[in-house]
Amino acid sequence: MLEITDLDVAYGKRRALHGVSLTVGAGEIVTLLGANGSGKSTTLRAVSGLVRPARGRIRYDGRDVGGWTADAIVAAGVGHVPEGRDVFAEFTVLDNLLVGAHTVASREVPARLEAAYALFPVLRERRRQRAGTLSGGEQQMLAIGRALMARPRLLLLDEPSLGLAPRLVGEILAVIRRVNADGVAVLLVEQNARAALALASRGYVLETGRVVASGPSATLAADPRIRSGYLGLDRSRPGASSGYDPERRPDGAGA
Repeated sequence: MLEITDLDVAYGKRRALHGVSLTVGAGEIVTLLGANGSGKSTTLRAVSGLVRPARGRIRYDGRDVGGWTADAIVAAGVGHVPEGRDVFAEFTVLDNLLVGAHTVASREVPARLEAAYALFPVLRERRRQRAGTLSGGEQQMLAIGRALMARPRLLLLDEPSLGLAPRLVGEILAVIRRVNADGVAVLLVEQNARAALALASRGYVLETGRVVASGPSATLAADPRIRSGYLGLDRSRPGASSGYDPERRPDGAGA
């Protein structure tokens, strides 16, 4: 479904991605892991048309979409939930969802709204409320619901659990499973490396814009070099890794 080959992306003179290659098959969940600044978000932004590649190819559903506009990519079946949720704070929940349906025929919008409300019942309850007054978890649900309004076949998720309380993290991850079970492929960037590897069938590890490891999730999770050097999963002794600690709650409290 998605095939990225030798992708380079630059912001001015700074090269953010160096020859990145990865694939996502139909119906798969694939995770993209690495430290802050490693190029994970840039990869998603390149796929969704928010940044233009300097070199390389992005093929979606057999078509080269590297030069397409973001709207055209959404219409082709790619949804993107950026880091930080990025909801329209002054718009109501309903208006935010309708923004997500801007590429959809008007006759299909009511059914798309009902699907979003079925997935996130709280959005129906809050539909007349301004998005900026929602809790962090509710805003994340809204951001995902908005992306799903276009009924994508590939969903790009950038740090969906960032800043959420542990209970809400579990709810968001369960929603990702449900969305995937409905046939939507997912390319997931997630701070909680253990949860990401549990959700995904495969993963890629980025370091300074390069893919330094890839393989089945179980293989990555068991690799001592990946665990301690990139994923921060081996914290058996103080100072063993400076990476993300999955045993630490997103709200900063201990496990």
